[in-house]
Amino acid sequence: MRLDKRSQLRIWWREIDRVLLVMILLLMAIGTVAVAAASPASARRLSTSAVKLDDLYFYWLHLRWQFLGILTMLAVSMAPRDWARRGGIVLCAVMLAALILVPFVGSEVNGAKRWLRFGISLQPSEFLKPAYAITMAWILSWRVRDPRLPVIAIATGLMGLIVALLMMQPDFGSAILYVGCWAVLVLLSGIDIRRIGLLAGAGIAGIVATYLLYDNARHRIDAFLGGGTAYDQVDLARRTLMGGGWTGSGLWLGTRKLSLPEAHTDYIFSVIGEEFGLLICALVVVLYLAIIARVLVRLVNEENLFTILSASGLIALIGGQAFINILVNLQLFPSKGMTLPLVSYGGSSTIALCLTVGLMLAMTRRNPYLSRERFDLMAALAREEGAKEAGPRESSRRITRGKGGRR
Repeated sequence: MRLDKRSQLRIWWREIDRVLLVMILLLMAIGTVAVAAASPASARRLSTSAVKLDDLYFYWLHLRWQFLGILTMLAVSMAPRDWARRGGIVLCAVMLAALILVPFVGSEVNGAKRWLRFGISLQPSEFLKPAYAITMAWILSWRVRDPRLPVIAIATGLMGLIVALLMMQPDFGSAILYVGCWAVLVLLSGIDIRRIGLLAGAGIAGIVATYLLYDNARHRIDAFLGGGTAYDQVDLARRTLMGGGWTGSGLWLGTRKLSLPEAHTDYIFSVIGEEFGLLICALVVVLYLAIIARVLVRLVNEENLFTILSASGLIALIGGQAFINILVNLQLFPSKGMTLPLVSYGGSSTIALCLTVGLMLAMTRRNPYLSRERFDLMAALAREEGAKEAGPRESSRRITRGKGGRR
């Protein structure tokens, strides 16, 4: 029986994690105020003699993108899990094809070719992130049906292809994020404990090889280890962050942000520190930690492996990107050109992040009136192994009994 719109909304409101939704909207509200604080610095920096941007130019644009992003988030969160899974797999295929096109027909900005222009700028790697997490979870969940399937090899091959395409742009920061998501999902999928050491060794070898063979990564790491200069953007970001003390200088009263590049995107956390203080920065960090913890707690009693993996992959992408950005602003990580999720100004990237959050909300929806048994992957695999061992033994018994009968 098909439900009407009102009934569907009632079911959605009953099943959605309202605490998680409120925390996400609170983080976006902080982002709105932060972009208002950072907009004058970026507008003045990007103004020319021919074109003078209004101080709140990026703020008004951000409001429009946030409105579209919230609509996207809420619409996607209403999708049933099967639809979310199918949509994620289709989106992964489309964005992977677009990512392959980027080196050939992409638009170059600041020395990186990451965008496709079809009237608007589209960065395929941003929209690929949530689809990648969904597709990875789908592939790795095949193990429940047949433990003999080479799901780790298939997932690793997909990850390797995407990382290679990102390195060609170059986009070293996103490559790290994709590898991190893959590692989280592989570990959660029930990999043999003996292989974890091999994965760790392969990761270290990959970092060393990247440093030796990949100029973009080597230059960033060298600049980070060298400590930078007073005019280095990461050092400027740290100085701006610390400039407001515990309580900040006040909205639009900060001065260090005026010399900070990309104040409204990559270094908005530093602007928050200068104008609103380190206490608000701590609140932002606590909010991210609370969102991550809330999703993981929500998954404790989940019995479906695909749901566990997909929601974990989506929150790993959001949390990983957030803490890489924060560490860069604290001068504890090399510059990556990565925004602060749900806080920084963004166009299509805001829509992509809201799509990610919408999928995460869809995956963590749960009927509060249904009791669930906790899913145990290792027990399921043990049962499968026991069934496979019991099969040959039962066959040999039947053969033995048959021989005895013939005697």
